[in-house]
Amino acid sequence: MSVCYRHPSNEAYVRCQRCERFICPQCQVEAPVGFLCPEDAGQTVAAVAAGVRNSAAYTARRTGRRIKGAAAPITWALIAINAAIWGIQLLVPDFTYYLVFSPVVAQLEPWRMITAGFAHDPQNPLHILLNMYSLYILGSALEPMLGRVRFAALYLISLFAGSIGFLALATMNNYELGASGAIFGLMGAYFVILRALGGQLGQVASIIAINLVFGFLMPGVAWEAHVGGLIGGVIIALIYAQTRAVAKRGLQIGLVLGFVTILVVATYLVADLRITSYLGL
Repeated sequence: MSVCYRHPSNEAYVRCQRCERFICPQCQVEAPVGFLCPEDAGQTVAAVAAGVRNSAAYTARRTGRRIKGAAAPITWALIAINAAIWGIQLLVPDFTYYLVFSPVVAQLEPWRMITAGFAHDPQNPLHILLNMYSLYILGSALEPMLGRVRFAALYLISLFAGSIGFLALATMNNYELGASGAIFGLMGAYFVILRALGGQLGQVASIIAINLVFGFLMPGVAWEAHVGGLIGGVIIALIYAQTRAVAKRGLQIGLVLGFVTILVVATYLVADLRITSYLGL
């Protein structure tokens, strides 16, 4: 983990193009060669701070440019895993059965709540293509900002929360598969983090709204997982945004683990309630 040389309590993911010191978003000055620290840019700290506060568009543009060339190994690893599993599904059609999740198996086979997020419809290539394209776009944006571990945690927790949404809201004999719950979690997280950076939110909010409405209107789409994943991603991103300081790292880990514990308890409670009702016990 690297911190800003001016603000030791702030994490930094960008180096000054001249002196190569790490600089946080508050100290980054956009230049033709990339980003410079205030000293190398010839600006005072007050001028830089004023520019950051007064230009949300600048922040969004700056963030996008920084992300474009950043590495995202976890994103690519997730894409590779999904593609490999889809390839196995094509070669061994029965393999899909062991991955999908249905509310009726939540108590006996809870691991399906995760495995379902790595399986896609073998009869519909667009299913995996659209999800992986969305993962690439959102992952390339979020992973460099959050770091590998936190991004992986965000993805998996969003996926899990999506399955809980499906467990709570879908019909008992229905089933789900696909990374959509995790993708919606990334969408929600991007909205929260962009807001924390002072970026413009209208376009992101519109994309989330359109995708949610699309899920409600299209038959066969697990909108329940979309809602659950979105809520999960927003909550994790809020935790990240409110505990960005290095001194709050322990609090951040504790809150994330606490939220995961709540999700696990909710899974067993909701599953017991729904299965008991389904069986008429």
